[in-house]
Amino acid sequence: MRKLTFAMNMSLDGYIAAPGDDLGWSVASDELFQWWSDRVDATGLALYGRKLWETMSSHWPTADKEPGATPAAIEYAGRWRDMPKVVFSSTTSTVDWNTRLVTGDAVTEITRLKADDGGPMDIAGATLAAAAMRAGLIDEYVIVTHPVLVGGGTPFFTALDNWVNLSLAETRTFPDGVLLTRYETRR
Repeated sequence: MRKLTFAMNMSLDGYIAAPGDDLGWSVASDELFQWWSDRVDATGLALYGRKLWETMSSHWPTADKEPGATPAAIEYAGRWRDMPKVVFSSTTSTVDWNTRLVTGDAVTEITRLKADDGGPMDIAGATLAAAAMRAGLIDEYVIVTHPVLVGGGTPFFTALDNWVNLSLAETRTFPDGVLLTRYETRR
């Protein structure tokens, strides 16, 4: 059975995007960017909701061709294109870059994917992760907390019907006061 991890940048007040879907507060240091790149390289399958897919696919497929692209950005772009991905959307009609589109029930498909053999899966996007969270499908939460208060926007966590008990598995500090905390779901 595959492990499913929800990993995102988060503001100190609990948001993954500020109002207007602004992500400008989550600029990564070189060390944090490399950590994200290594994570992409180790991911067996990435699950995206439509909004985050649109954000990522509008930049990373060609980021390595941009004038002044850094070696780290070139590496990340290649890893992102090569990583197998599934996009869950009822409004998107086409996907590319080693990606498959699912238009049906996300929880049913994620449950099926978890039961398959293969490497670890990451889930990204607030709405998609919220559905998986409410269904009890997330095995690990990786929260990269930035020392900023954005005051509103898209929350990392959704409202739940039941508690989810977690065990702290890892902490790590990055430059600029960014803190990674990794929690495993206790079942």
